[in-house]
Amino acid sequence: MKIAVIGTGYVGLVTAACFANLGHAVIGVDKDEEKIERLNRGEVTIYEVGLPELLLRNLGRNLNFTTNTDNAVRVSEIVFITVGTPQGEEGEADMSYVVEAASEIAASIKGYKIIVNKSTMPVGSTRLVERVIKEKAGGEEFDVVSNPEFLREGTAVRDFMNPDRIVVGTESQKAAGIMSELYRSLKAPLFITDAASAEMIKYASNAFLATKVSFINAIANICEATGADVKEVALGMGYDHRIGFEFLRSGPGFGGSCFPKDCQALIEIARGSGYHFYLLEGVMQVNREQMELTAGKVERRLGELSGKAVAVWGLAFKANTDDVRDSPAVEIVRLLLDGGAKVRVYDPQAMENARTLLPEGVEYARDPLHTVTDADLLLILTDWDEFKMQDFRKVGELMKSREVLDARNCLEPLSIRRLGFNYEGIGR
Repeated sequence: MKIAVIGTGYVGLVTAACFANLGHAVIGVDKDEEKIERLNRGEVTIYEVGLPELLLRNLGRNLNFTTNTDNAVRVSEIVFITVGTPQGEEGEADMSYVVEAASEIAASIKGYKIIVNKSTMPVGSTRLVERVIKEKAGGEEFDVVSNPEFLREGTAVRDFMNPDRIVVGTESQKAAGIMSELYRSLKAPLFITDAASAEMIKYASNAFLATKVSFINAIANICEATGADVKEVALGMGYDHRIGFEFLRSGPGFGGSCFPKDCQALIEIARGSGYHFYLLEGVMQVNREQMELTAGKVERRLGELSGKAVAVWGLAFKANTDDVRDSPAVEIVRLLLDGGAKVRVYDPQAMENARTLLPEGVEYARDPLHTVTDADLLLILTDWDEFKMQDFRKVGELMKSREVLDARNCLEPLSIRRLGFNYEGIGR
């Protein structure tokens, strides 16, 4: 099939590359001319495992990139909207980019098209896009479909090619049939429902996963107070198939482009419907407190923050991505700086993105060992494999004081303590 993907961020670029790899003819569209030039040279503009290989394999054959929305829409049968829906001032999803994309699509429709809302959008967005296009499409036939993405940064290519399920929200049998054919080769469960339910499935899924993260972080705090080990507790819980092991890993809090934004948007959706979502508000509160508690642990370990050197490993909100949006690590570094600490940071992929968010005063290291040189404490905030594989004998020799706060519980406490470190995890 012929596909246009409007927006080449995390979702758009992965969607375009994966559909191309499945044999569809794909045009990726973006207004950023420099980004399009880089993509057409085969340069991936985000860090995502497996994406560079897909791009190079399909570029110039099934996959091309352009700034020309009009042409891309005209030659395509299906048009995906994958532009951003950032958080607005009141916590609601900002739909301005979606409305702009829909207006541009409407001006280019000739013949029947399926317009697919792929980005995470509030309930009612399908009708919004439909209304915008209908006003400007001049009577052309089209259907607007909700097809939420369930991609995890770091494993997005694998998630696309091996989905747990594919959700399609539409009341058009014609659109449902074409979307079914589009995804046929993935051989995954296809769930066709109404648009509003499809939109809510995405928000409900992210809110539930965020709830699991905040729940296990709250349990971790109780474990510390009672002498229990949260990793053992999570292991014992996870064997219950009704609960499972996924997202039962305690840490400094959740972040990224989805959970914080989508949870807050769902709270606003509920409020606009006359319902106070106390449970999800509690999830968000636990998440905020977890970052403060982590910074507080550093201060307690050092006696005070002022003038103390803290080495931070990890800035991305999780491993295997360069995304620092709403990253707990970024917020914790800010809190440490506010307390007067001298902070040196390192991340294998997220350093450049973090520079735009972190305040002045942060020192950026060239590698993990440079980060810990003369440090009073090592704080691990992202569980990159690179950190787990370090020579901790050398780390100890370089540090001023062998204090380690492992906020991701990614190290083996006994092994680290045997090397003379004063080790502390989260809930252990």
